[in-house]
Amino acid sequence: MAAAPQAPKRGSIRKTRPLVVKTSLNNPYVISWSTLEREDIHFILQTLEAKFKLIGLQKIEDKKKRKKTALMKKQSCRPDIEISEDPKEPDGDVLVSGWTPVHVRKQLVIGVNEVTRALERNELLLVLVCKSVKPAIITSHLIQLSLSRTVPACQVPQLSERIAPVIGLKCVLALGFRKNTRDFADEVEAIIPRVPSLNVPWLPDRTQGPTDSLETEPSESQDNEILDTSFDDLTKLSKRKLAEGGQASAATLQPLKIKKLIPNPS
Repeated sequence: MAAAPQAPKRGSIRKTRPLVVKTSLNNPYVISWSTLEREDIHFILQTLEAKFKLIGLQKIEDKKKRKKTALMKKQSCRPDIEISEDPKEPDGDVLVSGWTPVHVRKQLVIGVNEVTRALERNELLLVLVCKSVKPAIITSHLIQLSLSRTVPACQVPQLSERIAPVIGLKCVLALGFRKNTRDFADEVEAIIPRVPSLNVPWLPDRTQGPTDSLETEPSESQDNEILDTSFDDLTKLSKRKLAEGGQASAATLQPLKIKKLIPNPS
């Protein structure tokens, strides 16, 4: 008697997995900090260093307290040792950990993360970035953020090496000055004219001149005219407006460079 044909087992037929295709676009633009003159570098570093020494801004750390907390953590890992709490309070002569004077610290923004948050909230007058930051991508986003907020920003060599020991820190990768600063108002006013302009192709540089004469919101008729015209007509229109004495548009179109095209297999 012949055996009945068995049904194919579940999973016996191998299904081909779909090919995963990822679309990635490479940025054709190279965004970098503008070069700062050597005389301006010395002026900025000497001005800030002298001001910090005059004010006496310092971050004080109690080393005894740090050793005590480390000892407490080691003892807590061993349950056979009882932890004895010291009820003694620090004397009046012992310096308390923290910034002194506190009101001066509130006028400054120190660190890349703190500067980024302050720029997003539009709270700064000036941004200085250390050039020795590695990798450079840590501070490269501050270029576009500073330019979009119309805040002068530049990369200063040896900023961390000169300023960090003065204020009691290990490093200072980014330094910002708030708009409500009083102690650093004269220094910021003297440094801003020496800061070079930033160059981002799709963002206008509005930090070097007044922005009252620029038209930020075009009218509906201008929008309809731009939509109806082609790229060549737009370039001719912008050249004609510039020749008549008007200002150039805020954003200029740049040619897109395509390095490689990969066809979609599906």
